[in-house]
Amino acid sequence: MDLLVTLDANYLKPLRVMLASLFYNNAHRAFTIYLMHSRLTEDQVAELAEWVHARGHRLEQVKVNEDCFAGAPVLFHYTVEMYYRLLAWKFLPGHLDRVLYLDPDILVLNPVDPLDGLDLDGYLFAAAYHDILSINEINRIRLSPYKIEAYYNSGVLMMNLARQRERIREEDIYRFVEVIKKQRTKLIMPDQDIMNMMFNPEIKPLDEKIYNYDARYYQYYKLMSGGECDMDFVIRNTIFLHFCGKKKPWKPNYGGKFHVLWKHYEKMAFG
Repeated sequence: MDLLVTLDANYLKPLRVMLASLFYNNAHRAFTIYLMHSRLTEDQVAELAEWVHARGHRLEQVKVNEDCFAGAPVLFHYTVEMYYRLLAWKFLPGHLDRVLYLDPDILVLNPVDPLDGLDLDGYLFAAAYHDILSINEINRIRLSPYKIEAYYNSGVLMMNLARQRERIREEDIYRFVEVIKKQRTKLIMPDQDIMNMMFNPEIKPLDEKIYNYDARYYQYYKLMSGGECDMDFVIRNTIFLHFCGKKKPWKPNYGGKFHVLWKHYEKMAFG
């Protein structure tokens, strides 16, 4: 399977933990990791590539020069890096028809095999939205006048690169950003917000409890499922456990429900 990650040096440690969990729980298959970045050093990339190779997988560097976005409009205090995921199809090899994108702040708890047969016909992405009333309502209001019934999280994306190359135009995204600047629409996650505003009807929904479980809401998931979605359910069924939000398990004083689990894979990644 082909995997895409985009990051800077601050996320190299959690990336390695995420990959350790991916490799361990998918020992039956090999991965090609496409590392898209603009500011990592050669030594940092080489060290990661050696670590990945030692575990039987391959790392391919996708270096994005900031000159590539010289004419791209930036949005408030956000930088051109907000375009990386939206324009991944432009930089990834042309022979790739699909790729799985993962944020580094994720643990992979089970095999990713169900994604192999996922039908993406007619869709640009497959993603999960967090079906929590307050979150959806806030995002609907925040991103009005765009009609967004479900606000998809971009931390886990199955990308239909073949369709994206046909459907998405770089200049259309730039024009859209200029419109947002004039509207003064408040964006929290720029690329995620833009993805939802521009492409919402062309995103295939995935079950969040399986494909993008928000680690902050364990009690909510358990309550809303009548107790079914308990810790046993997560360990046996959830594929992607996502540490959304500002509090991260690698930072001091983190006390989330799944902290010990993250520390387990941290030890596996770094010894």
